[in-house]
Amino acid sequence: MTSDHSTTQLASSLERIVPDQIQEDSATGLQTLHLHQARYVFAAKYVLSGRILDMASGTGYGSEILFRESQADISEIVGVDICCDAIEYAKKRYAHPSVTFLNQDIDTFQDAEKFQTIVSLETIEHLPNPKHFVKKLIGLLQPGGILICSAPTTPSVDVNPYHLNDFTEHSFRQMFHAQGLMEIDSLNQIQPYSLNAVRNKSETRMKDLRSNLLGYYLTHPHHAIKRLWATMQYGFTNRYLTLACQKPL
Repeated sequence: MTSDHSTTQLASSLERIVPDQIQEDSATGLQTLHLHQARYVFAAKYVLSGRILDMASGTGYGSEILFRESQADISEIVGVDICCDAIEYAKKRYAHPSVTFLNQDIDTFQDAEKFQTIVSLETIEHLPNPKHFVKKLIGLLQPGGILICSAPTTPSVDVNPYHLNDFTEHSFRQMFHAQGLMEIDSLNQIQPYSLNAVRNKSETRMKDLRSNLLGYYLTHPHHAIKRLWATMQYGFTNRYLTLACQKPL
């Protein structure tokens, strides 16, 4: 895959990661990138031969990891994202004959051939209707196919304005079990964070954190309670869960 990444000014943010723009001194940025990369490496272990859908593929580095790390006979990877700048970046940075990047909306995306494997990482927390999204992905999956999804399982809506849903490990798993999917493996990740770094927004990506957090808690007390509970349970850490599930034949 090519490495010409000078064609766009797309910047890393809480919304998406541009690996080439993560600075070596950005501790949180590097941690987050490594966590994302590890999820894709985990997903690559369960890719079936055939077609792969990378839903909400962002800047395309995950599609490249799936192609590089998988031992399966991949005929095509389709990366789909709603951000046209991210797709243009992916087409230039990670161009490959077997990888197609499409600028489409999740809700309207269709594919008559369907896929043997679908990967969608750190996507579902951004969407207004997570259960509908899971059903949508299952509908795009061949019988016996593999669906791999991830999400934060500690609160994030309070600090990240791009997130619309909080999950626990139980509630995240339940969405897939309720649709008849069989869990075949999981990956748990823990990311410590600095309270001072969050408060001071000391790194570029943190500029997107919600402003006036105290005011937000005053008007959304249930989110304050969730944050307090999570901190008492897990300390100053973010936790993430990736599930690999199989659709019945």
